[in-house]
Amino acid sequence: MKADRPEALPILGGTDVMVELNFDRRRPEALLDLTRVPDLSEWAQVDGWLRVGAGVTYTRIISELGDRLPGLAIASRTVGSPQIRNRGTVGGNLGTASPAGDALPPLLAAEAEVEVASIGGSRRVPMRAFCIGPKRSVLRSDELIAAFWAPPASGPQQFAKVGTRNAMVIAVASFALELDPVRRRVGTGIGSAGPTPLVAEEAQGFIERVLADDDRWTSRAELPAGAADRFGVLVAKAARPIDDVRGRAGYRRHALSVMARRTLSWAWAEYRGRQP
Repeated sequence: MKADRPEALPILGGTDVMVELNFDRRRPEALLDLTRVPDLSEWAQVDGWLRVGAGVTYTRIISELGDRLPGLAIASRTVGSPQIRNRGTVGGNLGTASPAGDALPPLLAAEAEVEVASIGGSRRVPMRAFCIGPKRSVLRSDELIAAFWAPPASGPQQFAKVGTRNAMVIAVASFALELDPVRRRVGTGIGSAGPTPLVAEEAQGFIERVLADDDRWTSRAELPAGAADRFGVLVAKAARPIDDVRGRAGYRRHALSVMARRTLSWAWAEYRGRQP
């Protein structure tokens, strides 16, 4: 159907699509109802990865995958109200491709991949290559998002965001962090502070070197003085924010620096409390 009608707008949860229709921002020639495609609402572990269908809701991410993808579950708890979480999906967040999408920074931090499908077959796109501009992705006109793939967390994951109020709010800025002791890797994801979600590569490399010194991954010793502050500075440096109605660029950089310090402190404290 998508190949025959590439202009048709897919709809499943409708939490973004219906807003655009209600405000008359979009009048698609046709809607493509995906609610009757059961495969989209399934998830499974395949070859060491989690394959999560595009129709799995935020509520199910929290209740069924919270122990395997804790960063994404934390982000899912910040999405809208319970009613929105019962309808909204990570697949929809990917389809919208907004830099403010709450699910996108945790997927970036986890080095997730997006599975897209058409009548010609399917392909997997690394998360960091999926979004190419504000509300623009590499999705072709005849393709649909089938699922996302992410490795189960081997260590702590964290997510934080700031908004104009505490709940049911679009992020002014958001940040996701992953500590991966198996690969001795640190992952980051920045939201709502650039044209697309961003990775703070210099910040990742800095903390990876800090944790490699004196083999802190094994000793679980405290972080050296100033390490969290430096990490925050480097995360803020990686952002590319603008001034808009939700916040100023300078505030976004400051908020990211604070969130980076806090999430690193939370994640490392969690890791130090775990038994080898």
